[in-house]
Amino acid sequence: MTDKAMEFRATQRDSGDDAPGATAAFPYDRMTVERFREAFPRARWRDDLGAWFVPGTRAEQRLTAWMSREWSSVLAYADQRGRDAFTFDPVSSPYLEVADGFVIRTPYSRTAIAELKQVPWARWDPEVKAWRVPFRSFEELRRRWSAIEGAARRAEPEERRKREESRQASPEHADRRAQAAERRRHRYPVPEDALPPLDRVLMTHAGCIAFETITGELVEPNIAARFYPSITAGPAALIWAAWRRPSHAELVKAWPARTPSSSADLARGWWQPTIEVLREERRKAASLERARVTRRSRPRD
Repeated sequence: MTDKAMEFRATQRDSGDDAPGATAAFPYDRMTVERFREAFPRARWRDDLGAWFVPGTRAEQRLTAWMSREWSSVLAYADQRGRDAFTFDPVSSPYLEVADGFVIRTPYSRTAIAELKQVPWARWDPEVKAWRVPFRSFEELRRRWSAIEGAARRAEPEERRKREESRQASPEHADRRAQAAERRRHRYPVPEDALPPLDRVLMTHAGCIAFETITGELVEPNIAARFYPSITAGPAALIWAAWRRPSHAELVKAWPARTPSSSADLARGWWQPTIEVLREERRKAASLERARVTRRSRPRD
């Protein structure tokens, strides 16, 4: 797509009071606006349209003709001005090369890409695997360059490795790993004097589950305090119960609670789910089962 097609748009339309005309939209530049006003003295800026409105039944044709005649010189002037600005106050960076415009190569970074997309006329060139920005966009590029360069430096493999090592060395990472390991055991503490019904959809502090068996094994106090602090058994002991995820069919058949869970239910550790919880769990279960069927249907090499 050419610069003309991207940045100068002329559209025939009414002004809103049945007066024929066309709108013209292009990037703001003082010299361009002056040249445009000279060519179209009846043009008026319309905030409601976000564009210039030029009256006349042939306004679109006149605007298109002006664009083809003037726009290339406007772009050339803007490029020269941007080139002069760069020469006077250059940007030095390992991520920026100067050729027929600017060539920007950075490690993959969503932040850098988002910033570059905000620069007028910036485009990705798949042949050189880099972003190309013309000189006319230098001012906007310079305004965003600190964010682009900072994001690129953070995306360097060495910096990523350092952050990953720091993350893995943190106490929070160790806690998350321990939580995940405990969850993979598929066990849950229940009060000895308030055992849950088996093979029934219940809500717990670990999510929506169905208990399979009550093992009767006592829960170690340090395990309960670390991973299940919300469950209090009172005078009774906590024992382990094995659980599984309920199927979509079980979730559809499950009856929702008529009243919200009480503080006693929360302390016990299990309660009947509400209809809102069941709806969300049904949606998740249906999505997982569809994904499972899709994986099984794929041909194996």
